[in-house]
Amino acid sequence: MRATVYFLPVHEQDWQLLDTFSIVMSTGCDTFSPATRKILPGSLPAEGDSEPVRERTSNLTIGERVAWYRYRRGLSQEVLAGLIGRTAGWLGKIENNRIELDRLSVIKSLADVLDISLGDLLGEPSLLDWTGDSGTETVPTLRAALMNYRALGPFGGDTDAEPTSVAVLRKEVGALWDAYQDSRFGYVTGRLPDLLHRAQAAADHRHGDDQDRARWLLGLAYQLAATQLTKLGESDLAWIAADRGLAAVRPTGDPLITGSLFRSVGHALHATGRYAEAVRLTEDAAGYLESHLKHATPALLSVYGTLFLSGSMAAARSNDAATTRTFLAAADHAADLLGADANHLWTAFGPTNVAIHRVATAAELGDLQVAIDLGPRVDTAGLPMERRVRHALELARAYSSWNRVDDAQALLFDAEQMAPEQVRHHFLSRQLALTWIRRQRGKPSVELVVLARRLNVLD
Repeated sequence: MRATVYFLPVHEQDWQLLDTFSIVMSTGCDTFSPATRKILPGSLPAEGDSEPVRERTSNLTIGERVAWYRYRRGLSQEVLAGLIGRTAGWLGKIENNRIELDRLSVIKSLADVLDISLGDLLGEPSLLDWTGDSGTETVPTLRAALMNYRALGPFGGDTDAEPTSVAVLRKEVGALWDAYQDSRFGYVTGRLPDLLHRAQAAADHRHGDDQDRARWLLGLAYQLAATQLTKLGESDLAWIAADRGLAAVRPTGDPLITGSLFRSVGHALHATGRYAEAVRLTEDAAGYLESHLKHATPALLSVYGTLFLSGSMAAARSNDAATTRTFLAAADHAADLLGADANHLWTAFGPTNVAIHRVATAAELGDLQVAIDLGPRVDTAGLPMERRVRHALELARAYSSWNRVDDAQALLFDAEQMAPEQVRHHFLSRQLALTWIRRQRGKPSVELVVLARRLNVLD
């Protein structure tokens, strides 16, 4: 059996047939379910249609995106599978949604071979909906604030008005961090540009101790921007924000705020799939902080421990189980020294967050039994909403992979009720909902279809 594959042009505005070629399809290779076959780029859009690639693939599962980009690259299933050390049969099941593709280490290896970004396969960034909370100026306005050239040189900001006081800035930075932990992503994104502008002005025009405090708060605002942007899949902007934050606090020489900013650098590395570098960052940042731990405050202990939690996820996504265990043990030790769950510098650090990461790293390493056994026993009720919902998504993933789909769906429905924006912007929830629909033998439930539409993965 022979199939014709059509290549789409590199420039999306120039849709035309460039070439065709034939590949021999053997049993079990390059065979697709009807749902998957419909989305392959075998029929071209009308000339002049300039819809971005990511919009064209927004309603696909990750496996279907693999098939879409594989066809774009002109690779057979056998060739692509071989390049990542897998079989064509395994890849066929991935592309037909017969097995889960939710481990970021595997997704990243596919993205690397296909010469695309991790976000291309995850369907990120996703559009931030306008709400009463967000207003109508969101990510593009935040992008403009981060790319303001005045922050790069000795130009200074507006001097006509008195800079915002440090006390007011402290209150506003704290309020936005609280909103982030409440999973109000639109609210945070919509208000960050103005906060960054005023915090930069204060850091530029205050003097002495007030200037150091303003720089400290500017660093926290940039850290929040980096953290929020990673949640929206805006990985390149997150890196800019993390870099700006470290530059802002460097003159203070304060290890606490510097260590806290290292967290945002780690988030940015995660978002781009640079997991090995995130592991090295954890080691370097921990070494930097260790000399300050002799008389560590609870806040510094929390920052130190949280670095290891982020590092444990990076190690798991690098398939490095030994380093994952080492980092979790270091975080556990810091949590023991802290004594109880706390939220110093919005870390939500303590024994419960360590347990959450034990579940998440087990899932990333493919050890579903650990995730299934430990996950339901972690009581997250005392943690911020963002942490509670993130744990729920990890447990839903584990249940779905364990074929406990009803339990997984119940968790996802509950999580979406608690934090709709967070669930909408996480690749796991979108992947789970669409995969469940694809696997239905009959018509999916009305509740599942409505959820998928709210997640913007179903028209």
